[in-house]
Amino acid sequence: MYRTILLAYDGSQQGHEALDQGAELASLCQARVYLFAVVAHELGVALAEAAAPSDLPEREYQEVRRVLAAGAEELRRAGLSVQTRLGTGNPAEEIGRMAHEVGADLIVVGHREQSALARWWRGSVGASLLAHAPCSLLVAVAGTRPAR
Repeated sequence: MYRTILLAYDGSQQGHEALDQGAELASLCQARVYLFAVVAHELGVALAEAAAPSDLPEREYQEVRRVLAAGAEELRRAGLSVQTRLGTGNPAEEIGRMAHEVGADLIVVGHREQSALARWWRGSVGASLLAHAPCSLLVAVAGTRPAR
């Protein structure tokens, strides 16, 4: 059914749920797996960096690379072949772009509960992704899978 699955991953609890559900599907479908993370630079950080440059952006990239490597290792231990990718920018746009680039049949993202104010202010990556996804989208919600 699914030949190529793009797992959006940030190392969070919600990201781990997406990783677990995506890995299970990939194993069942014998799908190729791309593990993808996005570094989303906040406007305030960009302005602060312009005024007084620091090593914060590089440390952020190193942390995201570490998270990707740990997630990839978890997938490999589950018997999957995985490639990692790192993007920069708006998460929904970058996830959609990467899904198109790798020919994904399915994008898997985690679900993060937000208040109405937070959703209004920052937006919802999952909801925004609907406008950018070139394929099916699975929003992995913790605790929704039937017991085995």
